[in-house]
Amino acid sequence: MSPRTGRPKLDNPKDVDIKVRLDSQTNERLLEYCKANNLTRAAALRKGVYLILDEKK
Repeated sequence: MSPRTGRPKLDNPKDVDIKVRLDSQTNERLLEYCKANNLTRAAALRKGVYLILDEKK
């Protein structure tokens, strides 16, 4: 039997979708940030979530 083909399984797959509504000004700022830091929008939003979660109370 031949081995399975396709992408290998990830250790921590990103399998949860979240929908966020932004006003146009916030979206433009996000896009500018992403372009300046060479990030995708999803990566930038994950970074923001980590900042909030790692914040000391």
